[in-house]
Amino acid sequence: MVKFPSQEWIEAFREKLNASEQYASAAKDWEGDFLFVVQPEGDLPDEATFYVDLWHGKCRDARMLAPGEAKKTAFTYAGPYSNWVKLIEGEIDPIRGLLTGKFRLKGSMMKVMRHTKAAKLLVRTASEVPTEFPGT
Repeated sequence: MVKFPSQEWIEAFREKLNASEQYASAAKDWEGDFLFVVQPEGDLPDEATFYVDLWHGKCRDARMLAPGEAKKTAFTYAGPYSNWVKLIEGEIDPIRGLLTGKFRLKGSMMKVMRHTKAAKLLVRTASEVPTEFPGT
């Protein structure tokens, strides 16, 4: 089990994502990097931010940013810790999460909507990482 959020978790996610032929196929035309922002809540006292560089079906870089570290990206996907737990456990769809206000997106919503299959496979791959959630 890998603790979420952590550097070990994002590294395990990157490995699984790069091993997924389904994701590679669905995201073959995707170009763009993300900040995934886990907002503090309950047992997560501090914000956690992951940088993920996705390029034509592969994850070229994935790491946890240090507190206060800034990184300019094409997209930011942010939400409270409890919603990230539900997302990774498959209880929230990544697109529906945006439409219902459970998550916020900065960047081109149109581009994300053109790649919904890739977004869903990205999250499904995250759910394959054996994850331990503090406080759950």
